[in-house]
Formats: sequence, C-alpha cells, structure tokens
Amino acid sequence: MPSDSLTVHTICQGLDLPDWVLDFRDCAGDKVIFGPGRLAELGLEVSLLEGTHALLVTDPGIANAGLADKAFDSLRQHGIACSTFAEVRENPTTEDVERCAAFAEAEGINVIIGLGGGSSLDTAKGCNFLLTNGGRMQDYWGIGKATHRMLPFIAVPTTAGTGSECQSFALISDAKTHAKMACGDPKCAAATTILDPELTITMPHSVTAHTGIDAIAHALESAVCTKRNDVSLAYSYAAWRLLDSGFPIVTESGSDLEARSAMQIGAAFAGVAIENSMIGIAHSCANPLTAHYNIVHGLAVGVMLPHVIEFNQSDPTAGATYRLFSSHIPLADRVREHLRLCGMDQSLRELGVERSQIPLLAAEAAKQWTAQFNPIPVDAAALEKVYQAAW
Repeated sequence: MPSDSLTVHTICQGLDLPDWVLDFRDCAGDKVIFGPGRLAELGLEVSLLEGTHALLVTDPGIANAGLADKAFDSLRQHGIACSTFAEVRENPTTEDVERCAAFAEAEGINVIIGLGGGSSLDTAKGCNFLLTNGGRMQDYWGIGKATHRMLPFIAVPTTAGTGSECQSFALISDAKTHAKMACGDPKCAAATTILDPELTITMPHSVTAHTGIDAIAHALESAVCTKRNDVSLAYSYAAWRLLDSGFPIVTESGSDLEARSAMQIGAAFAGVAIENSMIGIAHSCANPLTAHYNIVHGLAVGVMLPHVIEFNQSDPTAGATYRLFSSHIPLADRVREHLRLCGMDQSLRELGVERSQIPLLAAEAAKQWTAQFNPIPVDAAALEKVYQAAW
C-alpha cells in the first residue's frame, strides 16, 4: 500500500470499528494526527499552540539516529526556537525529571515536545508538572493533584509500545524507593499527538519486540481489568487485532510500513484503553523484576503475560473476553507464539531470577497500584503462584 494512502481508516479496514474509535474520540489529549511523514508538521502544530520556544525531550539514541534533526528542521521552518534535553533514561526517575525541569526553566521555554519512547514522553510530562506546579513528583502521585495550568505538550512517539501519547499519566520511579508512581492529571495530556510510523522503522529489533509485547499486554490487560467498560473494551479489541496481525510482520521485516502503522495505531489504541480503564498483574509482577534484575520492561511483562492469562481465565468474564480475542487458539498460547517469534519465550530461571527470591518479588508485586485492578483479587500468596509458574 502506498505510504500516502495509509490512514487510520485504511489500516483498520475490515475490523468493523465504530468511528469514535477510529477518531480517537476517547483519547486523553485533544488531537491525534497519523500518517507517514507527518513529523514535518511539528512546527505548524507548535505554532498553532502559540509556542515560540520549544523544549525537545528525547534520549541519546533518538538524537544520534537523526530524528531530532528532522524535528528541528520543522521547527525552524516556522521560526520556533528549540532547546534540547537529550538525557532521557529508560524508566525515568524523580531525579531525571528534576534535571529536565531545571534545564527547561533555565531555557525559558513555553511548549514541550516529547520525542521518543514512553520514557521520553513520561519525562516530558513529569517536567511539565514540576515546571508549572513546583514541588516534587511525589506530590503528584495519584490523580488530579496539579493545581495550575500546564504548558502545551506535543507527543511524538518513535516506538509502538506504551501508548503514553494517549494517556494523562506520567510513570515516574522514586529514585530512592524505586516505587513506580503513576502521576495523572488531565492537564498533562498531549494537546497534540503526532503518530508517524516512519519514525518507528529505525527501531532496533529488540526494541521493536519489547515495545510490541508491552503494547499487546496493555491491550489484553485493559480488556479484563475490573475497571473495564464498553468504551475501553472497544479500544482494547481494536488494539489487539492490529497488534496481533502486525507483530509477526514487524519482527520479520522492520521496514514494512503498513505493519509498522498497524503497530503504532494499535499501541495508541491500547493507550486509550488504559486511559479509560486500567491494567493488571502482568505489569505488577514485571516491575519488581525490572527493579531487582534490570530485566527490560517489555521482556518482564512478556514473560509473565501467558501465566497471568492462565491465572485469570477462570474468571467467567475474563475467560469470555479471552475467547473473543482469540477463538482459534487459547490466548495464552497465541501470546507464546509471539514471544517465540522474537526469542522472548524464556522462563524466569533462564533470566537469572533465583527461586528463593520469589516471595520477595510477590510481596512487592502485591503492593503495586495495578494489582488491585486484576479480575481475580490477588495477594502475595496468589502472586507467588504466578511467579512460580513463570519460573
């Protein structure tokens, strides 16, 4: 399919989705733009928000890949100054956000752009909290705790993963306790999101795999969590259909723009689903694995996900949803097929997790915010069983 004919409607053709899903009507932000090459419109979108001096928040890899230069070109064409904070790290901490905010304050910016994966977008959102409302990120752990208006924010994801571009939450880890804090406020949502699938083609294979599995987990967990509803389920289902079909292709041929488009839209739909519902224990169990063993988030989620599905499928509603999503093969087995495609079908033992540490991991996972939304209520003892199955 020619790149100029790739639209949300053409990518989703045949899925029989309502227009309100295709139009991102329930997205946390105000405006979603999709299409190959649409990064070129960044300067125009900043000018429409009356921005004159932008803060570009990104990571060193994105900067070195030349994607930041493309953003600069568009901004320059519209006479917009730009200061770049290219020090984003994976799983940003409160210290990372504080450094970004201090840099932004010194530069005198009036619009913020997040260019990169979820870590870049979350760092940009966290910076916006501190720059406009002061205090520490810990002050905003929860929902709606910012009292002042925030600067306009533009999200430009370069991965098909977190869906942060369609959410009003910044996920920031406390640098001292390592607790992952969900800081949510409608004021921090993106005024404009630019989904340009061309930006995802440069992703290394491992990043494609890890972020893709994370997006799949978002679609499946949001579909069965206790906060699910008709709106979120529609986005979860749409996300799963796109991700399930696109993932095998992008792991085989990273340059397939149509499949990359399906993955990027699917990840964004999953982000909308989370915004309107929540996630569950695959993520609760993944976070301690990352904290204690530095296992990449997408891999940690992927290792846990089939076992979480098998744990949850005894719940009648969750089981029915799983069968709706995958009628020809058990959903857990379908997820395992995806994991095998990219070499992520590993056990916790193979990843270096000591079996003796499972009680500690389970205790920490039970305290994670998302654990309370699992369709089957869990405690540390229940999560030990899930970890043991994954070990």
